[in-house]
Amino acid sequence: MNSEHRHGPACGCVNEKGEPLYVTAPSEETHKALNYCEKNIESWLSELETLVKIPSVSLEGFNPEELKLSAEATAESLRRAGLEKVELLSFGDVHPYVYAEWVHKKDAPTLLLYAHHDVQPSGRDEKWNSAPFVPTVSQGRLYGRGTADDKAGIIAHVAAIASFLKTSGELPVNVKILIEGEEETGSHHLAEFVRRYKHVLNADAMILTDCANIDSGVPSVTTALRGLVALDVELESLTHPVHSGLWGGILPDPVLALSKLLATLTDDHGRMAVEGIYDDVRGLSASERKGFEALQMENLARRATGLFSELPFVVPENQFAEALWRAPSLSINAIQSGSRKLVSNVIQDGAWARVSIRIVPDMKPEKVLSALEKHLKKHAPAGFRLKTVPQAASHWWSVSDINEPAYQIAARSLEKGYGRSTQFIGCGASIPFVQPLSDELGGIPAILVGVEDPYTNAHSENESLDLQDFRRTLLGQIHMLADFSKYRRK
Repeated sequence: MNSEHRHGPACGCVNEKGEPLYVTAPSEETHKALNYCEKNIESWLSELETLVKIPSVSLEGFNPEELKLSAEATAESLRRAGLEKVELLSFGDVHPYVYAEWVHKKDAPTLLLYAHHDVQPSGRDEKWNSAPFVPTVSQGRLYGRGTADDKAGIIAHVAAIASFLKTSGELPVNVKILIEGEEETGSHHLAEFVRRYKHVLNADAMILTDCANIDSGVPSVTTALRGLVALDVELESLTHPVHSGLWGGILPDPVLALSKLLATLTDDHGRMAVEGIYDDVRGLSASERKGFEALQMENLARRATGLFSELPFVVPENQFAEALWRAPSLSINAIQSGSRKLVSNVIQDGAWARVSIRIVPDMKPEKVLSALEKHLKKHAPAGFRLKTVPQAASHWWSVSDINEPAYQIAARSLEKGYGRSTQFIGCGASIPFVQPLSDELGGIPAILVGVEDPYTNAHSENESLDLQDFRRTLLGQIHMLADFSKYRRK
């Protein structure tokens, strides 16, 4: 991978508009770190591939020993970078976290760096173009489960730290690094974990490398996340499946009944029909609406999602950003009755579905969950046995002021690594631990960045990482460590 610009005293780096990214050159220490990182890009890629080969799936039913192996490999990577007090932390049956630190810079700020080493299951292996846990390079991308979400985030921190310690022998800031092992299962123990280890996690700001850029090659800082409410709904009509030839024609079908019940959740235009669901949604400011409407996202969205060309999107293009980042949305995540592989001529005894709603400021997850349950009970067909089981109720998160110095420093640092202006964006996904983690640590700013792009396919088959963005992210993280040396929390 060739460098796009030099990092020296005569750098003169500019963004896509020809504007200077920084007036003064990087310090000598930063310059050395950047050069070291560039020369060792293939080594960082090799370290990433080592982590990807470990199927560290944290969901129930998968081998927990792989999580331990993944944590140990991550710890070894941190040790090689030069970090100290590297250890695996856990309690009870929680998948292991990895912690390390370097805290020798007197009077300098302390950054808490976060990523996670657990991954989603591979999904449908037959849909992968290469083996999911065999990292494979093709057309400028590295394919494999966890390449982008979030093992590249681990290496981004590792590479930035090592690039300073291996050249100057010290970091421009103090760092504490926390690599989680249960993010993909909802971080259910994170709040307890932070309370247990708060004495070692205190910091002035945290950088979470677990998000996406708005497009390949465009650095982005995420300033808002949607929350998530989810529940399982099940309808039953029989004590057991029965032969459809013998009994078909006189029995109610629970699959049809559930389908009709789910259809009541939205109107003919795809808008949620749950009573009161939009009551607490925070409206956009005039400047937010203007900025959102200016984004051109249709071609990107169609390519990234694979939407058939014959199908239109459910909102106009000038409403894409609002619909994705600042409006609630409903999804049927899964539906099941019987077995596709063992299908037979029966009338099923019941049908099940997972229903979820992404929530936005200022919606309350408990209120949304209650409204959803109330709607399902009200519209359930008479006589069927209805069962609803809540599965998630996590809060949304947003930055109150992007002009806070921490966010501006992060934006400028990424600009230097990518060679173009940083975008402040929202994210339609949920990262439940961000707000609790920030709160537990005294409300410190949480800076959300990452290496994913719209074509990454995180959580789906053929997950991949843009290798040029991998390189740009590493350089941006080096600048971020250097630039935060001047940060002082208000």
